[in-house]
Amino acid sequence: MSLPLDPRARRLLRTLIAQHIRDGEPVGSRTLAKQSGLDVSPATIRNVMADLEEIGLLAAPHTSAGRIPTAQGYRVFVDSLLQMQPLADPDLDRLRSSMPVGVGTQALLANASELLSAMSQFVGVVTVPQRAAFAFKHIDFVPLDGHRVLVILVFTDNEVQNRIIQTRRAYTPSELEQSANYLNAHFAGRPLADIRTTLLRELRDTRSEMERVLSAAVELSEQALSGADQRSGTEDMLLAGQTRLMGLQELSDMERLRELFEAFSRKREILALLERCTNAPGVRVFIGEESGLAPLEACTVITAPYASQGKVLGVLGVIGPTRMAYERVIPMVQATADLLGAAFDPESPTI
Repeated sequence: MSLPLDPRARRLLRTLIAQHIRDGEPVGSRTLAKQSGLDVSPATIRNVMADLEEIGLLAAPHTSAGRIPTAQGYRVFVDSLLQMQPLADPDLDRLRSSMPVGVGTQALLANASELLSAMSQFVGVVTVPQRAAFAFKHIDFVPLDGHRVLVILVFTDNEVQNRIIQTRRAYTPSELEQSANYLNAHFAGRPLADIRTTLLRELRDTRSEMERVLSAAVELSEQALSGADQRSGTEDMLLAGQTRLMGLQELSDMERLRELFEAFSRKREILALLERCTNAPGVRVFIGEESGLAPLEACTVITAPYASQGKVLGVLGVIGPTRMAYERVIPMVQATADLLGAAFDPESPTI
């Protein structure tokens, strides 16, 4: 949002919003005169505040002579008045120690959402990557009974999927071992999508003893890998800290809070909002109605994608009231995204 504010109006708006974020109270002209450092009278400040209210950047609560920022006021503040602060070293160290390289995906994501919540005192959220984002590492087939086989599938992020498949015919332990050995020898480190295509091509091109091994490998892998490229767990998205919002005066309306918690429970609308940010580099800030979700109209959502080796894996962020310390939360979200992405890459240098 771009408005032609003169330097005095910009300074007063920045001072008012910073003061309101600190104490949560409407800001009056006398307080603003004292805090802004401008050599102008309270009457002049009142006139500037009236102008800012008229263009929709401030509002006057009925019970006070002071002003509070609107969502549009926060947008101007975030876009052009915010003085960003680098994340403090203790916070960076806390993030690094909680997201070391080589930890399983579910643990990393849970740690990231919990940390975002604990450090912001709001809701932390992380979308779960698709399994297809990670290469196949190792597979084992264990015979059960009849046509049933236990598949143990390991991915390069050290996550393990166990599933039972029903085969068209019974396989001997030797056949299962041969198939697993073939898949491990030829496909470790390759994306799931490549495996079936390559196996079918090799089967079509071969006319030898390998045909029997390949036929078994084709059927077993077809069933074992079917659906394995979905999310890396039962969840699409991890949320942490929802109850932190319950004591906030900005969200004290019980009906609004109920709608917000229902949206957290359903997840799909919030997940859709986050996934809109997948291909947008850097931090995005949705203030109030900008999210397009009615339950979040009193909230701000700050998001950033996390990526490894140039491939975006998901999106994380913070959901809180519009009155939040943007200069601290925005760098926190970006740093968490950078460190989470690095934790998926064993060769990544420490951030």
